[in-house]
Amino acid sequence: MDSTAIEVDWVGQVIDSRFPLLEELGGSPEAGVFLTQFGDRSQRATIKLIPADAEDAETRMTSWLAAANLSHPNLMRVLASGRFESDSGIMLYVVTEYADEVLAEIIPQRALTPQETREMLGPALDALSYLHGKGFVHGRLKPSNIMAVGDQLKLSSDGLLLAGAIGQSSMKRTVYDAPEIVQGRVGTAADVWSLGATLVEILTQRRPAWYGSPDRLPEVPETVPEPFAEIARECMRLEPARRCTVAEIKARLWPETIQPAAAKKPGKPAETSKEPSRKSRTTVWIGAAALLLAAIAVWQVRSHQAQTPPAAAQQENAATVPEARAAEVSSTSAAPAQSAASAPAPADAGPTPAVTREPDAAPATEAAVAPVPAAKEQSEPQAAAAEADTARAAAKPSSGSATAKGAVAQQVEPDVLASALRTISGTVKVAVRVTVDAGGKVTSAELADAGPSKYFANKAMDAAQRWTFKPAEADGQARASIWILRYDFRQSGVTVTPEETEP
Repeated sequence: MDSTAIEVDWVGQVIDSRFPLLEELGGSPEAGVFLTQFGDRSQRATIKLIPADAEDAETRMTSWLAAANLSHPNLMRVLASGRFESDSGIMLYVVTEYADEVLAEIIPQRALTPQETREMLGPALDALSYLHGKGFVHGRLKPSNIMAVGDQLKLSSDGLLLAGAIGQSSMKRTVYDAPEIVQGRVGTAADVWSLGATLVEILTQRRPAWYGSPDRLPEVPETVPEPFAEIARECMRLEPARRCTVAEIKARLWPETIQPAAAKKPGKPAETSKEPSRKSRTTVWIGAAALLLAAIAVWQVRSHQAQTPPAAAQQENAATVPEARAAEVSSTSAAPAQSAASAPAPADAGPTPAVTREPDAAPATEAAVAPVPAAKEQSEPQAAAAEADTARAAAKPSSGSATAKGAVAQQVEPDVLASALRTISGTVKVAVRVTVDAGGKVTSAELADAGPSKYFANKAMDAAQRWTFKPAEADGQARASIWILRYDFRQSGVTVTPEETEP
């Protein structure tokens, strides 16, 4: 079949009777990538579709089935894979975790600093070591495949290949693809080449110049700082056998973690590998490399601040994440702390007071409320705007009518990891506008101010959609209303200030 048949008009179809295509996320002429749902809880996931008659389709299906057994904290999980028949022919699909952040979205805004690059490389190299040890090759290492799920940096897994597998030789090549791939040879050295090209791009915002010549190496600009420039050159040797290994890259970046044989305790055999132990590496970057949030928040916030005029920047209480701040290697999701239902406020009681949650506080019991309809996707701005206009019209009382302000009946705190809060220096501000019907339920939500971090913005949106309110009144009748929920994320906790703007 023609692979170009995988287009945006597939949105709305259901794959294999269980995976709805909710939104097109991207892809290539060889594959389509869509947002879908997975499991009973409607977990967001990513689904990739390829034609069954593609050159390497069966090779990929074999790799997907094998990759489903892989488990590493810095590797996207393969949730499902299979084949189905569509109007366009037989298709293959793979379902993986959904990424909250993608490194490729940061690079056009600014290059990474050397410290940020080290923090990114730590978990990326760990994931590559794990894959190579299990007999896999990543095969697609580049900024668009370095992602974040929650607060964890992860490499994509939908392009994994078993080492030694025959790749798609007819695919269009880029500087990320090692020269030997043209012959269909895919080995671990190909991932090392891709890592070298990625290093150059994230530090300069430009891919290394290379024209595929068999006797000319890719160019590493003089602006690339050491030791990254030398590592990039060693990664992009034309002969696979002459390239450095993942273990050698780790040794170059963290040489202090390698103990000389003379310093070891008597009776303990000398280590023959140059790869630093996991324990000693952890003492260098204290797990910050395991948290993409620590790196992503720096990238996002700094680029946000760089675009703010100096005079305005002095007034803006934007958050920054210290590059050297240590974060935990792993942390469990903190359960959302629910506030007890607040008593209805009198009409002249003034603004509803802000409520603060400590990051490690135990969740309070949530009062029983009616189910809240899910908010519309932000990919439907016109529908959301129309609904908001309708609510505003309903919220406006007739001339001369007596009105009473609404009040918060129950608020739901954002489910934010304590380790994520610890990365904040200052305050991350997010504002969410919610439309409330005459019954006090949130019918839609949209970001009035997304702030510098998508992670905290998403958490605020998720929580805001589950608030309930005592509706406003006009002439004794309940009316729809519009509220702005202002979230302040700090190391000490989360403060939410609700403000009714209409009626």
